[in-house]
Amino acid sequence: MRRRGFTLVEIMIVVLIIGILLSIAIPNMMNARANSSTKTCQSNMRVFDVVKAQWAMESSIPANQVVTLPDLLPYLRRVPFCPMNGIYDYGTISTPTTCSLPEHPPVP
Repeated sequence: MRRRGFTLVEIMIVVLIIGILLSIAIPNMMNARANSSTKTCQSNMRVFDVVKAQWAMESSIPANQVVTLPDLLPYLRRVPFCPMNGIYDYGTISTPTTCSLPEHPPVP
């Protein structure tokens, strides 16, 4: 009488296929995570640039005025933060906001 079950070769083939799929999926997931954090950071910088412009127009601030976070707080519902713990440099009214991380370039 034969016993029914999986042979060692069949189990090894299944493990090999799962390993190949994981070797393809994990780098793609890591790349997607990095891309999403970059896009989120750029979106936050865009928000700061819009808020800076609104503050400058409402308060008649010159273009070379240095901006600080307390100046912008009345115009923000919540303070955006960099998902990778970068620090934002608000610059002046006429310059774009930048992030301290080089992989998060400013918004063009």
